[in-house]
Amino acid sequence: MTWYERIIAAHTAVTDAVSHAERLQSDRYFVWMEDKANDLVADGRHVEKAMTGTTDLYSKVEFDPWADALGESFDASGISWELVSVGYEEETGFFHWSWDWQVA
Repeated sequence: MTWYERIIAAHTAVTDAVSHAERLQSDRYFVWMEDKANDLVADGRHVEKAMTGTTDLYSKVEFDPWADALGESFDASGISWELVSVGYEEETGFFHWSWDWQVA
């Protein structure tokens, strides 16, 4: 399974309301995007490869259970992750969670 297939599977284990790089016209959805490679290089060779990225959850549901479910799905998929921020966007009415992740 490729790194992006693992990321997609981890998200769709929670919901099908998932997009790569683009916002959805919905009151509740995930958007994910890869950032960069984080490879381990030794003797001029890539001996371990990993991809880093971010996921954002936009929701009009306060204390959205999808937030906990995503962490559980990342754990079950062997994807390292960190919840980096939670906020409320007054202008849109969305609660906004943001995670950083890394997948080998």
